[in-house]
Amino acid sequence: MTEEPNEADRRLAASAQSGDRAAFEQLILRHKRSLYRLVRRYAGDADDAYDILQDSFVAAWLALARFDMRQPFAPWLRAIAINKCRDHARRRMVRRRLSMLFQQEGDFLASHATEPVGETDDIEAVRLRQLDEAIAVLPRLYKEPLLLTVISGLTQEQAARQLKTTTKAIEMRIRRAKAQLRQAVSDLADPESPSEF
Repeated sequence: MTEEPNEADRRLAASAQSGDRAAFEQLILRHKRSLYRLVRRYAGDADDAYDILQDSFVAAWLALARFDMRQPFAPWLRAIAINKCRDHARRRMVRRRLSMLFQQEGDFLASHATEPVGETDDIEAVRLRQLDEAIAVLPRLYKEPLLLTVISGLTQEQAARQLKTTTKAIEMRIRRAKAQLRQAVSDLADPESPSEF
């Protein structure tokens, strides 16, 4: 008599919880195809889906100690994958909103980005990468007000309350954040050009 799928998953999960990597690899092999299909449909892009799938399995390995053996393994794994899809979509939305912010302010990125010959998606990827790099080095003092207002949609007054400062301070910090991001992206696009203030 063959083992039920849920029972096989539980047996492998129990072994994996004890540190048996081979058992976890067996779980991956059992579920990767169906999980990939789910993630691929959610993400809409094969490369993104592959990255999300890898992140999902890493997260499952790290969270395995919290897996309840009384529950089926597959739904638990799917929940992790869906959360990783949501995280990915949020990060992508943040980058796009910031990119749109610059485009609304004179299409700054379009005039300064190094644009490879190729598809529009390649140009967008370069712009988003440059924005990611610029945001990474932005001081927290300026980054938080910018993200709270532009990304989270708070008003300057709400951001001021959350950051325990004044609306005027938030306004000034957002202005400085935008200026620093413009300069940083400009420097990334053309490191030989003199800085413009």
